[in-house]
Amino acid sequence: MSSKNFYQNLTSALLTLPLLLPACGSDYAAEQGGGDGKSPGVGQGGAQDFGQFKEILEGGGIPGPETIDDVGFFNEHKIELPQASCGETICLHGLFGQMGNMINGSTCTTVVVGMNTSIDPLLLERPPLNLALAIDVSGSMEGEPMQYVREGLHRMLDSLDPQDRVSIIAFSDQAQTRALRLEGDDPSLAAAIDGLQAGGATNIYDGLRSAFEVVEEVAEEGLQNRVILLSDGLATAGITSGAKILAMAGGYNAAGLGLTTIGVGQDFDVELMRSLSESGSGAFYFLQDPAAVQEVFVEEVTSFMVPLASEVSIDVGIGADYTLRGIYGTKSFSATGKSGTIEIPSLQLAHRESVDDNEGGRRGGGGAILLELIPVAGASGSELSVGDLTLSYRDAFTDLMVEQKAVIDAPIGPSDPGAFFATPSVEKGFVMLNIYMGFQMAALRARSGDDPGALNLLIGLEGAVSEWLEKIPDADIEDDLIYIRLFIDNLEARGAQQPENRPLPNPWPQD
Repeated sequence: MSSKNFYQNLTSALLTLPLLLPACGSDYAAEQGGGDGKSPGVGQGGAQDFGQFKEILEGGGIPGPETIDDVGFFNEHKIELPQASCGETICLHGLFGQMGNMINGSTCTTVVVGMNTSIDPLLLERPPLNLALAIDVSGSMEGEPMQYVREGLHRMLDSLDPQDRVSIIAFSDQAQTRALRLEGDDPSLAAAIDGLQAGGATNIYDGLRSAFEVVEEVAEEGLQNRVILLSDGLATAGITSGAKILAMAGGYNAAGLGLTTIGVGQDFDVELMRSLSESGSGAFYFLQDPAAVQEVFVEEVTSFMVPLASEVSIDVGIGADYTLRGIYGTKSFSATGKSGTIEIPSLQLAHRESVDDNEGGRRGGGGAILLELIPVAGASGSELSVGDLTLSYRDAFTDLMVEQKAVIDAPIGPSDPGAFFATPSVEKGFVMLNIYMGFQMAALRARSGDDPGALNLLIGLEGAVSEWLEKIPDADIEDDLIYIRLFIDNLEARGAQQPENRPLPNPWPQD
């Protein structure tokens, strides 16, 4: 983004960062109000949290840049949107925000791309499940992890319907079928859950393949044909090659069988589990605390398995004054200077209903997509239409393709002084993007041996975020601040000292 700084008196010294914050809370944002919180959000697959990054910090370590995922990071933030009043199943919003960033003050322009629905979740009928649960019962699951898995599965039983068919595949050295396509109200399901005991090695390939086979045998349209894989470890028995496990799962995914993955603890193969979920158009959960598994099984059955739309695409067109530089919060996209396309296999009801909804200690289930724009050199600012969005999707209820457009308007040009946010939620999205970029930049600097540079950046970001929270309390950003401070503490614990008079980097330099 542009390096031009509309704060005329801002210096590049670290200690001046808190001066950025008064402009963050424009009177406009306070007067206009944000989303009404009445229209349920919709969610996409992929990472549902950034638990690995947080777990490393909690353990006193320094996370690498590969441990923070933008989809997972944004999913731990609930963005309220304007009311869903478009008259369709999915309503699209393109909300503009612009001000100096929270790292060095250069102008930052963002667009929150949000989707919600007017459908009342209580009136929404979930399709019957053809579900197989592949549960790791290897020796490392012994004790509390296994106890929490059993409790989570028992809680899930309350969300099942008689027409559901549920199988349980337990795997350690090899896979064993403990329940085969039992009806949702069959008491034998509870007995099968109680019988799960830990011991042995971890044969992920056999457990996952067996679960897919069980689902495939009776897969049909109108059912949610899906597998949920839970593991706390690396593949140590049978076929252990991640590439072969992915290839096997990919074949079933191509046949229309979905896959959600749940990683428990700190020793499982994060890349494998994330890749499996992305291939299977499902969610990926990194559970730092095994107790959180109690919520996740219910979340999957009540929210993620309630489809709203499929074959989703969002085309982005950018006007003359800006260039599209980045897209965050989704995995499958392409972007050129003036256009972009986002592809999402399916949309479901978002599990998280409000900022304060963090049952079981998890903040996942929010989500947002953010566009990063940079002004074109010499832009006149005469065109206040920033661009437009075109959403197309196949409606899950009518099976018809639907198209919808949204215009991204701004009352200020790219070189105008001051700050503007279409709603307070856009301001939160702006802060989210700044924190995400700050984490990424600090992790990259620490990885390259520049601990002082990482510390310099994070101390400034900590001051900016703290001051913003004094003005606008927000539980999600408060949680982020905890990890900014942990990152600082861990850097200082391994000897980093803040350099004097070191200029701060621009997280979005002009290309």
